[in-house]
Amino acid sequence: MKKLILMTLFFIHIFADDKIFVVQREHSSLAVIKNDKKVDIIQNMHNMNHGVVKFKDKDGYVISRDGYVIKFDPETNKILNSYKTSKSAIGFTLADDFVAVANYDDKSVDILSRDLKPIQKIKTGSKNVGIKIYKDYVIFAQMDNDKLTVLKNISKDGIKFEIFKEFKDVGVMPFDAMIQDNKYIVGFFTSKHFGTIDLDTMTYKRVKIFLDEKRQMVLKVPHFGFWSIGGDKVFVPAVGDKKVMVYDMDFKFKKNIDTLGMPVFTSLSPDKKYLAVTYSGKDFPKIQIINTKTLKIIRNYKFDGKVLHVRWSKSTPKLYISVNDTNKVMVLDTNNWALAKVINNIKKPSGIFIYER
Repeated sequence: MKKLILMTLFFIHIFADDKIFVVQREHSSLAVIKNDKKVDIIQNMHNMNHGVVKFKDKDGYVISRDGYVIKFDPETNKILNSYKTSKSAIGFTLADDFVAVANYDDKSVDILSRDLKPIQKIKTGSKNVGIKIYKDYVIFAQMDNDKLTVLKNISKDGIKFEIFKEFKDVGVMPFDAMIQDNKYIVGFFTSKHFGTIDLDTMTYKRVKIFLDEKRQMVLKVPHFGFWSIGGDKVFVPAVGDKKVMVYDMDFKFKKNIDTLGMPVFTSLSPDKKYLAVTYSGKDFPKIQIINTKTLKIIRNYKFDGKVLHVRWSKSTPKLYISVNDTNKVMVLDTNNWALAKVINNIKKPSGIFIYER
């Protein structure tokens, strides 16, 4: 019986450990971390200045800044296939049976098979961003045309997309978007609002976001990848101000949290109890941890280089932090907030992505 318990605990430990893929920003590669040790490098990933990794089932996908989509096996770390959709792309999304890519350079959206075989190219005449999937729809923003486009798969037994609906004059220069339940939420470079599409009713509305209780307008909405939505609150890093703005789920203003610098990225812990905040400029090497119940800052950290990304583990009490200048990933123990590990020799790390096995 004792032996069985020990075996069970051993396997729980093995499968609880994260397998992490870190973008080596200037080295066209992914560093592979397992058991908090660098164990491998996946080379030939092209321009990784804005490299993004996503997982679907047992497949890994990477999109490079120069328009390559790369499929790899996250178990063996082997590249399986690649396809170049354009000269410039940074947005893609994964469905059960296709990959959708928003292109900058050739002003199109590509629909590929899960094995990266081309299925359809949809010309838009615009740089395209914020591509998302909802049911049978693919939704994206046309940056140059101030337009939101909804495609629908009209094939009963295959994949063929047609324009289902378009929303014009939604705001000036849409540049990022997110999906929250049945809402497609889009932000703009210069408009003092963000927009939402109710994807069940296919209706659009503008929502003004205010900076404080005096209803001062936000100058612009930051990238939605930097928002944190969870529990009963929305956390938005202010642009050009030293604060994190807190709203309820209806985007009614609650309060501001004053921060040490101008926040760039907010990341919510899996249990929604804590928020990690990163900064730019002279405060690039710092992060702060906020208690989401009390809305108080509980921890301050300063590292020896620019912090480009953070990622909470879902399976272990850890927060991973990429320190770009000094080529390492730091690991915080979120039980006691102490430094648990330094993973060295990660070349110019930026994005951290965890494969959940």
